Amino acid sequence: MKTCPSCGEEIIGRIDKKFCSSYCKSSYHYLKNRDKPEKRFKKIDNQLKLNRRILKEYNKGGKVTVRKSILLQEGFDPKYFTHYWKNNKGDVYLFCYEYGFLSRSEHGIVKYVLVQHQPYMN
Repeated sequence: MKTCPSCGEEIIGRIDKKFCSSYCKSSYHYLKNRDKPEKRFKKIDNQLKLNRRILKEYNKGGKVTVRKSILLQEGFDPKYFTHYWKNNKGDVYLFCYEYGFLSRSEHGIVKYVLVQHQPYMN
């Protein structure tokens, strides 16, 4: 006698059948996969979305300077970005979608210059 791993009821039918119903099969796999650690791409995607939201929140004026520590406290991670843009001076802005940042140090304090993507940056 074979029993369903989801509900424990007896399985009736084919000898290779593992679940008593499609509901039990779906429920079993949902519960099994719910507690798995996030897949790598999902973690990266979530961090990119968070970075974008934080940059958007702090960049209300088009170009703003913010302390790095403030953004890091919000959950910002500068290692995750979608693309970069290099200006004529050689400064490299890292972007999370349409919001970018450039690291600057003023008097020993690291700050980010926040910008929004402009047509000339293509």
